[in-house]
Amino acid sequence: MQPIQKNRSSSSAASTGSTKIKVRGYHLDLYGHVNNARYLEFLEEARWAIFDARGDLEAWAVHGLGFYVVNININYRAPACLGQVLEIRTEIDRVKNHSATLKQTVMHSENGEVIADADVTFVVVDINNRRSMPLRGDILDEIKNVFG
Repeated sequence: MQPIQKNRSSSSAASTGSTKIKVRGYHLDLYGHVNNARYLEFLEEARWAIFDARGDLEAWAVHGLGFYVVNININYRAPACLGQVLEIRTEIDRVKNHSATLKQTVMHSENGEVIADADVTFVVVDINNRRSMPLRGDILDEIKNVFG
């Protein structure tokens, strides 16, 4: 398999593994803070931003490969409120034979307070048969290039 990557010279925040999101009114629940389900969307947005900056999902698909999130464990540490800017940091935590886990941390961008953190486990699949692929060789190198 040939390397599947974009030009790594992007200067966007996502190219460093960090994404910022401003809390809007539609993110809030009845209690005036970010609804728990919205954090999953924030985490997904951060992963997409990293792929936009450093990866190329279309190229992966051309090679018959895709990413499936198979588990998310999230801890809510503090509330986030209207107007706050949150920073989501994403990094590889661990890699196993057929899965890898990203550590994503949601922080208040001004004071660094941890709002939430999550372990997001994913597999790389053969999109034709939906079986997970071993994470080694070019596949592992590309995962490290995108999320490392």
